[in-house]
Amino acid sequence: MGYARSCSVALVGVEGVVVEVQADLEPGVAAFTLVGLPDKSLVESRDRVRAAVVNSGAEWPQKKLTVGLSPASVPKSGSGFDLAVACAVLGAAERIDPASIADVVMIGELGLDGRVRPVRGVLPAVLAAAEAGYEHVVVPEQTAGEAALVPGVSVLGVRSLRQLIAVLCDEPVPDEPRDDRGRPDAMLAGLMVPGTGLGAGLAAPRGEGHTPDLADVAGQPRPRKALEVAAAGGHHLLLSGPPGAGKTMLAERLPAVLPPLTRQESLEVTAVHSVAGILPPGEPLVSRAPYCAPHHSATMQSLVGGGNGMPRPGAVSLAHRGVLFLDEAPEFSGKALDALRQPLESGHVVVARAAGVVRLPARFLMVLAANPCPCGRHTLTGAGCECPPSTVRRYQARLSGPLRDRVDLRVEVEPVDRADLLGQGGRGEPTAVVAARVREARARAAERLAGTPWTTNSEVPGHELRTRLPAAPGALAAAERDLERGLLTARGLDRVLRVAWTVADLRGAPRPEARDIAVALELRTGIQRGAPMEAGTR
Repeated sequence: MGYARSCSVALVGVEGVVVEVQADLEPGVAAFTLVGLPDKSLVESRDRVRAAVVNSGAEWPQKKLTVGLSPASVPKSGSGFDLAVACAVLGAAERIDPASIADVVMIGELGLDGRVRPVRGVLPAVLAAAEAGYEHVVVPEQTAGEAALVPGVSVLGVRSLRQLIAVLCDEPVPDEPRDDRGRPDAMLAGLMVPGTGLGAGLAAPRGEGHTPDLADVAGQPRPRKALEVAAAGGHHLLLSGPPGAGKTMLAERLPAVLPPLTRQESLEVTAVHSVAGILPPGEPLVSRAPYCAPHHSATMQSLVGGGNGMPRPGAVSLAHRGVLFLDEAPEFSGKALDALRQPLESGHVVVARAAGVVRLPARFLMVLAANPCPCGRHTLTGAGCECPPSTVRRYQARLSGPLRDRVDLRVEVEPVDRADLLGQGGRGEPTAVVAARVREARARAAERLAGTPWTTNSEVPGHELRTRLPAAPGALAAAERDLERGLLTARGLDRVLRVAWTVADLRGAPRPEARDIAVALELRTGIQRGAPMEAGTR
């Protein structure tokens, strides 16, 4: 009787569980049994592994073979277990030393000819292996750069099962030629899910081409200032106005204003994108804030996550540490919009399905764009809006009160006049200038919040703002009056305080003063209070 074991990783959402792959050979009729709660794609690995072993020059054992995946209570899916299953079988057959693979985590799909194909989710799988104390990982050659992002782990990238057998047996490693006929590498097809990327609303400009710049936006000084405040403090933003005023242009330029991702944030975003199958080959680490803009026909499952079996990341997770832009927000279903309430507050989303409960990261900056009425001409003078008042009210009520209450900044985007459109009023500040101010404001907030679990003003709880981080004496008088009149809720008052701290950080003040509260109230309620937006600058 022969026995050997190796290790692999089962992904549950964006978290991994180390799985021990055990192979046992017994005398009897040749058979291959796979146990341990595998799904359909994993059950099919029996045929893939057998063909790959034989075509790699090794002999398939003609005995009763049982492969167990432990722990058996964890659902296992995907083809990433192929490499570990093949090595466990070869170890049980004594083709390789069982001790050499006992503490090695192996991730990869096997082709029938023995080539090792890349799979999605390598980064979170290697992170899980490192947290479990494993130091050696074998992955497909194409994803070795992604796996190498995890510190303290020795990564071996292999191109075929033949190469791995040679390395484990200390034999000469055979050379596997590449396919250099000028066509796309078919081995990379497993990393990208068809229909993702731009088609899923994820847009991250790469390579050559025009980069959107804030200087391209004509006029709109108040929305531009609101965009700067949103980027500096991580505040959610609602842009209301007629079509063609520049709402989408402003939202598309917000990711470039945000600071670059930190190392930890980059790993979080890369892990989500790797599991979702939208991590582009050749870019193992996402260093810029993502921008996700799903269509208004998106379902609730596509926004918050779902799918058959174990839930997959939705748009809120794909926009983690970046921007989620909902254009034509009232056209989204009410169910889908209300499902955003939990991630807006907690920074994560919990999706429960029959196959299990998954917790996905979802700390994003939400930008809503809305027209005033179905035709969009309600606020334009002489534009001929024919929408009845009841229709306008119903259209605007599609954004529910609880959802609006979670939006810190509400700005009216006015139509662009002829002088601004023709450049007679001068160009606005470019993205680089605004981004520099945002970085300085974020640095002030990070220094003030050092030693706490928060990094931006939008994350600080209201209790901390009212006790540890108070505003200047008498600065909250206007906000307290609005609270007594019912114009602000308790949550709204906390959010006004958060925005006021961001406005103070942008102008370099040690704490919010009355004019900072006035700017925050105007941005929060949309009611003109005579507070100059220049109060938010130095």
